[in-house]
Amino acid sequence: MATMTMVKGLNEGLRQVLEQDEKALIMGEDVGLLGGVFRVTDGLQKDFGSERVVDTPLSESGIIGTAIGLALRGYRPICEIQFDGFVYPGFDQLVSQLAKLRNRSGGRIKMPVVVRIPCGGGIGAIEHHSESPESYFVHTAGLKVVTCASPEDAYWMIQQAAASDDPVVFFEPKRRYHAKAEVDTTAAPLGLHRSRVVRSGSTATLIAYGPTVDVALNAAGAAAEEGLDLEVIDLRSLSPIDWEPLRTSLRKTGRAVVVHEAPQTLGMGSEVAARLSEECFYSLEAPVMRVTGYDVPYPASRLEDDYLPNLDRVLDAVDRSLEY
Repeated sequence: MATMTMVKGLNEGLRQVLEQDEKALIMGEDVGLLGGVFRVTDGLQKDFGSERVVDTPLSESGIIGTAIGLALRGYRPICEIQFDGFVYPGFDQLVSQLAKLRNRSGGRIKMPVVVRIPCGGGIGAIEHHSESPESYFVHTAGLKVVTCASPEDAYWMIQQAAASDDPVVFFEPKRRYHAKAEVDTTAAPLGLHRSRVVRSGSTATLIAYGPTVDVALNAAGAAAEEGLDLEVIDLRSLSPIDWEPLRTSLRKTGRAVVVHEAPQTLGMGSEVAARLSEECFYSLEAPVMRVTGYDVPYPASRLEDDYLPNLDRVLDAVDRSLEY
């Protein structure tokens, strides 16, 4: 067991990928000499060379388009989008080409491309640096979408994503980059598209992913002081979703609260609430609640604490659920 940050977990996971597969390469703005703006790729160009860790022009469309061409020639590119709000110039390449090519070829063409995207707020950043665009990609058939919430998941999930023959959009919660935890680099990892119960409970189920898993765990800890026993589930994979742990939990607790940073309308919480209402209707004691960002553009940094889901908002949703 080694103690590391999420940044270090990602860095070590990427190092494993480059060491084990000579066709793997990393590409993006400032990923080489600088080591990325968050230093996720620090030291990798020095150890693997500038043809394996490639500093690209400032063009997200060019990065993803080039990655598609490389994948067609047998390479396994891992792209870095510097910030969540910068992905949109590459959106057409992602949803019109990358997501479609394998299906268009009847499965004959593999698209082993990973697109890493630092996501979410909480770091006091300026406009376009704190967004949560996951629903765009979850809605796009042909893309797999995952997000890590811990250093251990970061270490293993980036390796699993790089091994996929389908394109994977890999969201990294930037405000959790420097959170430390123990990482077991020897045990068999959980499957890439599996949900995980990170805290067991019986009163209600908190469903979160990425940056809000820690929010949910803190809320569960505070609720325990008041005699409430909250279960917390980390989705980990947003497309596809592993529904069975959610169904099992709902049969036990009868109540659910979904927590995410993205705006509420047509966010992940909408799909989770609809699906659980359809499949667990007779287990539910109350409607599935949602605690999310608001339906406004991400605010200036001085207001982000009022925008982001927090412990108080989560516990208020639990209280409202218990009133039914």
